[in-house]
Amino acid sequence: SFAEIKEDDFILEIGAGFGNLTKELAKKAKKVLAIEKDKRMVNLAKEFLKDFKNVEILNEDVLKIDLSRFNLQKGYKVVGNLPYHISKPVIQKFLKIKEKPSLMIFLVQKEVAQRICAKAPKTNFLALFVQFYANAKILDYVKKDYFWPRPKVDGAILKIEPLKNGYQKIINPEIFFKVLKAGFFHPRKKLINNLTVSLRRNKIELEKVFSKIGINSNSRAENLSLHLWIKLTKELFG
Repeated sequence: SFAEIKEDDFILEIGAGFGNLTKELAKKAKKVLAIEKDKRMVNLAKEFLKDFKNVEILNEDVLKIDLSRFNLQKGYKVVGNLPYHISKPVIQKFLKIKEKPSLMIFLVQKEVAQRICAKAPKTNFLALFVQFYANAKILDYVKKDYFWPRPKVDGAILKIEPLKNGYQKIINPEIFFKVLKAGFFHPRKKLINNLTVSLRRNKIELEKVFSKIGINSNSRAENLSLHLWIKLTKELFG
């Protein structure tokens, strides 16, 4: 229900498992393309879903698969239960591709969802990466008792909606993330010191830039909002 699936929707599911969620998606969507890395799960899911003609299950690794192989319908949606170790790279992959989904709904660890939705003055690199391309929101929390096998931590349902007119249209992403990485090089150190070393900039000149756009010289990278990071990048690289 969180994915707001309509009868003409094309759904890309990450991690089909036994096919339980796939079945519910297939009842509502026009087409479900499910990607599952585990060959045994693929065979079980194919048997379980054999009566659904609108389901295709691929035995692939979502992090390695070339999405351009598929004729992804404009406005497609991505749904999945993401293990901790692939949450970050999967989300980054779908936000960086040219034909982005219109909506992503993921079940992730509670801590991951909170990190992604963090705002200044306690933000982080991943949160700013996501905010650069999309709006992210925690829709609900899911107690670990509802899962089998039972995990060690609670989960969260995360909604990520890519921006139609993203910030990449007003600033070069490559340059922006170069500055962002430099700023978070040592997260506990002052931002100005990180930039001085990583970008090889004169500290006095950086202090002038900080003063001009309203950044406290004692700030850490986590203290800056996305808009301040964009302002800073523009001042440093024009």
